[in-house]
Amino acid sequence: MKQSLTIFDLDETLIAGDSALIWSEFLVQEGVITDPKFLQEDRRLMNLYALGELDMQAYLSFAMAPIRHLSTVEVDRLAALCVEQQILPRLYPQAQSLLTKLYEEKICTLIISATVSFIVKKVAERLAIKNALGIDLVVEDGCYTSKIKGTATYRSGKVIRLNEWLMLQNRSFSPLEFYTDSINDLPLCLHVDNPIMVNPCRQLIQQAQLYNWPVLSW
Repeated sequence: MKQSLTIFDLDETLIAGDSALIWSEFLVQEGVITDPKFLQEDRRLMNLYALGELDMQAYLSFAMAPIRHLSTVEVDRLAALCVEQQILPRLYPQAQSLLTKLYEEKICTLIISATVSFIVKKVAERLAIKNALGIDLVVEDGCYTSKIKGTATYRSGKVIRLNEWLMLQNRSFSPLEFYTDSINDLPLCLHVDNPIMVNPCRQLIQQAQLYNWPVLSW
């Protein structure tokens, strides 16, 4: 018997904000990043992301540079603090209610986000979501690099990673439901059975109108 699967984007879908930018702001507050122009450049790149025009590898090269010298242990420690102090408080109440309902109904849930996996997986763990996919990074000499390991969970890469994940499961899922806000997720919206828009960007609203997809405001 097939089980339904509910998939979530993270930023502006489950939380009010962009987790990658929140992470950068946290690193500035902690004194890890000291360049006064770093956040300005980060916001510029995030605007490109919102438009569906970001070069993900270029972004990772920029974003990982300030912590390239830190061990994975130290980065993971900082990431856990960031998730606890800055990301979880931004969880939409509607998202929390839905996650609680899915948990009670024993519906399988999965986060697929274009944020690095050492952030995404910590968010998922704190939300009692057992399955999470983010951008995996190559580790060298005990440190995270900016090199993408495998396929990035970005744009059509989310479809590839989802299919890879499904192949590893010992059960079949149907229907597939997906909540997102971003035009970058259009390929996955077209791939699943039931795409649901949450606070969609202007470009995604146009697609929702075209395909008659439901739209939620959280």
